[in-house]
Order: sequence, then C-alpha cells, then structure tokens
Amino acid sequence: MIRSMLRGSRYLVLAAVFGAIAAAFALFTYGLVRTLMIVWQTFSDPQLSSKGGKLLMLAFIEIFDLFLLGTVLLIMGVSLYTLFVDTKMRLPGWLQANSFDDLKINLVAVVIVVMGVTFLGHVVAWDGESDLLQFGIATSLMTAVLTLFLWVAKGARAKAKATKADESEDTAPPPSDD
Repeated sequence: MIRSMLRGSRYLVLAAVFGAIAAAFALFTYGLVRTLMIVWQTFSDPQLSSKGGKLLMLAFIEIFDLFLLGTVLLIMGVSLYTLFVDTKMRLPGWLQANSFDDLKINLVAVVIVVMGVTFLGHVVAWDGESDLLQFGIATSLMTAVLTLFLWVAKGARAKAKATKADESEDTAPPPSDD
C-alpha cells in the first residue's frame, strides 16, 4: 500500500507542471498583446526622434524579458513532466532533462540570459543620474557565480557519464573471435 502510494505521489508534481505552463501562457499572451499594442501605437502616432526610438527599444526589451521568463516557465513545466510523469516523452536534445541536476542546469542557463536582458533594459533606460554601476556589478557577480555553477555541474555530469561508460565497458562480454 505504501509503495503504491509513494509511486503515485510523483503525480503531485502535476500541480507545478500545470502552474508553470499556465504562468508561461499568461506571460506569452501578455507579451503578445503588449507587442501588438506598441506596434499599433508606433504606426498610428510615430515619434521619430532619438528619445522615441529609445523608448521603443526599451518597450521591446521589456517584452522580450516577458517572453524569456515565459520560456523558462515552459521549460521547467515540460522538464518536470518528463522527469516525474512521462519519462518516455520525446523532446529536442536542448530541452531534455534526464535528472534533477539537468533541470537545474537548464534553469540556471536561462536565468543568466534573463539577467543579461534585464541589465540591458536598465542600460537603455538609464537617465544618466541613477547609479548603474552598482546594478552592473551585482549582475556581473551573479552571472559569474551562476556560470561557475554551470561549469562545475557540467563537469561533474561529464565525469559521471565517463565513469558510467567505463563501468559498462568493464561488464561487457569480451568480443568473440569468429
């Protein structure tokens, strides 16, 4: 009884899967509607100046940030589903998560991109008065730490795969001399 209950508990992750996919859908929809509104405003009342161009760039950078976060949530939802519910689901190589560590690596890689886009948005919106240096240093430090995590995690994963391959070679039957 406990065994079947524990086996079935993996379906609890469906709450996170549905939540992540619903949040991704909301962000994609909001980003698309916002994009259409900005495009409409741009063509109906164009502000052909450097300030207008800068504001337009900033608006699209912020929208792209929404799409990136939606993508992160979608990747997490799909990855959780394939890890816990349907391990045989076929996905593109870049989206496959064969372990919880793979899921963390995918998340951290996308978070680094989101941080870079967020910093770019701050640079474009910079008014020359706020202290952009502190935000830049904080973003750089976090990016460096997360990149170090990726480097260590990927190295550990490669080492584990090599060890597993070596072990499978040791247990393989010797080739026959037919």
